Amino acid sequence: MPRKRIKIAPELESNRVEEAITLNNMTEQNRNNVQSKNFNHVGAYSSLYTICQIVGLLLVFSVFYWILNFRGGFGFTEAKIIFNWHPLLMTIGFIYLFANSILHYRTFRNCKKRDLKNHHAIIHGCVIVLVILAGWASYASHIYSNPPIPNFYSLHSWLGIVTISMFLSQFISGFVSFMYPGIAAQYKEAIMPYHVFFGIFNFILAVATSVLGFSEKLIFALDKEYKNFPKEGMFGNFLGLLSVFYCGLVVYLVTKPEYKRQPKPEDGVLLTGALE
Repeated sequence: MPRKRIKIAPELESNRVEEAITLNNMTEQNRNNVQSKNFNHVGAYSSLYTICQIVGLLLVFSVFYWILNFRGGFGFTEAKIIFNWHPLLMTIGFIYLFANSILHYRTFRNCKKRDLKNHHAIIHGCVIVLVILAGWASYASHIYSNPPIPNFYSLHSWLGIVTISMFLSQFISGFVSFMYPGIAAQYKEAIMPYHVFFGIFNFILAVATSVLGFSEKLIFALDKEYKNFPKEGMFGNFLGLLSVFYCGLVVYLVTKPEYKRQPKPEDGVLLTGALE
């Protein structure tokens, strides 16, 4: 038997069309609201990121100024001068570059995630090179001193060893988990929160170790004069406060959920391991 066609009254058909149009408009409006909120968050992030960059560069140049004007500058002939490379290289590597590395995903949010991962790994590799050179400067200055100075006896040096060991562990585990092909997506998703947490913790520990190092150097260099508020002592205290302020800005930018990079279609391809 032929099927009977059900006739819909013109009024009902008109109502359905109006409901569909209204629903589509609401969906479009919600989409626009989400995009507007994301735009506002990105704008706020960019402003704070600019301030963060200014503070970070100010910290690096302040350490350079301190060494140049109070500690005798840089060189490779005298033990005290060799040591001066240590605080500068550590500040550039373990504070400034480390901070930019963990902010890289949020800063360049429109780039492909594969490219961001490569940049992240390259910056970490640069940090490792600078940290090795800084460690050599400290170790060599102690050996070439007359008489030689013992190594690894202070709390600053102990925390430095812990910080470097944690950084190397993070680098190796991150490289194997996120750069090596063929790793299961479930494993990447499971390890990501720990990678992020220990990365932020490692950065905070690096800043704390640096602040302790500034204080230790001032106490050893100024001795009894430190309590008389000398210019170098006050400037060294300023370096510590600036480091803490920079650390606070970086941690805020990297932990605020609204500033997180929004996932893109190709990100899912990276998790599954398929070709882009």
